[in-house]
Amino acid sequence: MPVVVVESPAKAKKINGYLGKNYTVLASYGHVRDLPPKDGSVLPDADFDMKWEIASDSKKHIKAIVDALKNDNELILATDPDREGEAISWHLTEALTAKKAIKKDTPVSRVVFNAITKSAITEAMANPRQVDEPLVEAYLARRALDYLVGFNLSPVLWRKLPGAKSAGRVQSVCLRIIVEREMEIEAFRNQEYWTVKALLQSTRGQTFEARLTTLAGKKLDKFDLSNATQAELAVQAINSRDLIIKSVEAKPATRNPSPPFMTSTLQQEASRKFGMGARQTMSVAQRLYEAGLITYMRTDGIDMAPEAVTDTRAAIKAKFGGSYLPDQPRIYKNKAKNAQEAHECIRPTEMSVSTQAAKIADSDQRKLYDLIYKRTMASQMAAARLERTVVDLGSADEQVLLRANGQVMVFDGFIAIYEEGKDDSVVDDDDKRLPQLAQGERADKKSVDPEQHFTQPPPRYTEATLVKRMEELGIGRPSTYASIVTTIQDRGYVEKEKNRLIPQDKGRLVTAFLTNYFRKYIGYDFTADLENQLDEVSAGDADYKKVLSQFWRDFSAAIAETADLRITEVLEKINEVLEPHLFPPTEDGSDPRLCPNCGAGRLSMRTARSGGAFIGCSNYPECRYTRPFGPPNPEAEASAIPPEGKLLGTDDGDEIRIFKGRFGPYAQRGEVTEENKKPKRQGIPDGWEPEEVTLDQALLLLSLPRELGAHPEDGVAVWANIGRYGPYLKHAESTSHRGGTNANLESIDEVWTVGMNRAVQLLAEKVAARGQRGKAAVPIRELGEHPQAGGPLNIFDGKYGPYVKWEKINATIPDTIEPADLTMAQAVDLIDERAAKAGKKKPARKKAAPKKKTAAK
Repeated sequence: MPVVVVESPAKAKKINGYLGKNYTVLASYGHVRDLPPKDGSVLPDADFDMKWEIASDSKKHIKAIVDALKNDNELILATDPDREGEAISWHLTEALTAKKAIKKDTPVSRVVFNAITKSAITEAMANPRQVDEPLVEAYLARRALDYLVGFNLSPVLWRKLPGAKSAGRVQSVCLRIIVEREMEIEAFRNQEYWTVKALLQSTRGQTFEARLTTLAGKKLDKFDLSNATQAELAVQAINSRDLIIKSVEAKPATRNPSPPFMTSTLQQEASRKFGMGARQTMSVAQRLYEAGLITYMRTDGIDMAPEAVTDTRAAIKAKFGGSYLPDQPRIYKNKAKNAQEAHECIRPTEMSVSTQAAKIADSDQRKLYDLIYKRTMASQMAAARLERTVVDLGSADEQVLLRANGQVMVFDGFIAIYEEGKDDSVVDDDDKRLPQLAQGERADKKSVDPEQHFTQPPPRYTEATLVKRMEELGIGRPSTYASIVTTIQDRGYVEKEKNRLIPQDKGRLVTAFLTNYFRKYIGYDFTADLENQLDEVSAGDADYKKVLSQFWRDFSAAIAETADLRITEVLEKINEVLEPHLFPPTEDGSDPRLCPNCGAGRLSMRTARSGGAFIGCSNYPECRYTRPFGPPNPEAEASAIPPEGKLLGTDDGDEIRIFKGRFGPYAQRGEVTEENKKPKRQGIPDGWEPEEVTLDQALLLLSLPRELGAHPEDGVAVWANIGRYGPYLKHAESTSHRGGTNANLESIDEVWTVGMNRAVQLLAEKVAARGQRGKAAVPIRELGEHPQAGGPLNIFDGKYGPYVKWEKINATIPDTIEPADLTMAQAVDLIDERAAKAGKKKPARKKAAPKKKTAAK
């Protein structure tokens, strides 16, 4: 019985159903080995030797495969059909060989299938091959490069740029794209322009719109009407003349469908239509693939298998009729740079299974399947046929000319089922029907109106447009887009707001530093060229060791050059790089870096330990002027909280100010003086914007704690207050009393509105709940004695899910194992792993009791 290894348990279960009892199908649970995150995992001086380590979570999965191979001496590697899948097969082979589970006589083969269907798996099993060495070498090169860049560049950032988290070979280039777009937006200065639109009426009484295109016999360019006066003169020129239809031209046009999905286009369309991030899209697609509903979702390919094309055309004919089928199947040229990775497109495994027929319970999976199904259908449908009409109207003296555009759909074709989304909403004035018009007819003016416009800055990137841009630049590959976009958000370099990616201070500083000191390595052309070299490796056309050697020679020299850099030197250099952005020229020509507070200090960028940045005065601490990081913004500075606090007003002669403190923003009554070293303060609760707090709100906060009165049972006071963890009640002599009973309130507003009856109820509930804490937890299942060390092994249901307990060691049970199915062997493995992580000794085998000596007769 051969042992078949796939990547996920869901996939294993599905495939086992197709292969039957003659095979043992096990899951590797993804990568089984990785480079340990420590120095020396890749050794450039030892011909780039790589030190791999089996992940602790993977040890039990490897053991399961080792145990299976003891009985069944044949291994079939059926991991995913891409570079990562090939790498996992290689890792499994290496790990199992090291454990002597693969012997000289063990047959090892590799099978790949693009869909989890019975026919695809049967065909794959009939055509085994060996692990693709060039693909593995491309993986090794990519992994070594990422390690060498991350492990050598990140420490440089930590030392030279406080608060920076990490840098990466592709991650930093992706961040640069976002930061440069933001700087374009900030440097953008809008330009005013005007257009003139006329509402006209035909001789048959039908109205339509036309725009002015020619004035004074000259064709208008976009900015020719630059102000209201010029626009008004244009309006008068039209109103003073009669308009005649000069020409009517109708032309047929066609719109062809988009090709079927590959990874990047699926991520883009799911973002446009459903707001799904790249990682979420891939996670949902993974589940659809494992359920056998779609083909493999990591692909550069847009071609379809011939049998899939036939099935799709049959489905189109059945649903829409023969008129929606083109005479010949549509063939899409594969854009993959490398034939090794040119897989089929992402499509349903069976076109006869519509979204309704698939009966998918999960809403995200249902939406994504529907999208893939419709896009696949549309890709093989007939083109949409349109008729575009252009009507020119003008005066007899040809001083003014207006144009009306119209469009009518003659045949909807593929649009009957699907239309691709747009990244940014654009109003198309041409997409409307014009009335029947004829040359020589008069057009009456109903109204002529000028319209003011301003040029718009380029839009911020969404995940969809960022993936599209990376694809255009040749940076990254389909399998990496989702993780890259996620990483820069997890690092705090970028935040997503209303689906748009906005660089944060940390991200700007990292980009400025890398642009100045490692410009070559975050260059678009350099990164794309390196990707092409890796593609050549995977095609067997390049030696991966040579690629690594060439890269490391120059990169290690660049790292060495930064060793002696001082932080002050780095910050001043970043000041120079960002000067046009941070300190743009002033209108009066004065020095933009002169401190407006003291008039003597020089403004420069400063970094905070948290990784943020701000603009401060060089005369600190004498001058405490600061402003937010970025170009000067009087409105933002007026609302911002300066170091000396934001004055809201006075109350009973005391100044009321808002400060930003070490533990968060707070309101303060009065100043710190010798007589009053600790003025009244109250933290500003979460959900309140510190910059927007009013005097009334601050006074409300400073009135806390609020005494509700004496508790009816014991006469001790009950208080309402806002603490470090939110709003709460306290039953004690005072809020500073260490004893008493605390109970949480649901909202901030309740602090000022909660009454005594409600407070007594909440405090009583808290006392009752507290009474349960001392009780011993009851196991939900008893496994028995630890086989080696003795002592009970039990399963409990904890706050964060079920866990197995032995003595003082608690080990979480993975989601993949039901507590009812956990075996003693699995429980022992979990306890051993947890003990190793916690630095504790593994449970030792208990010593046998000494044998009693028999009494001498």
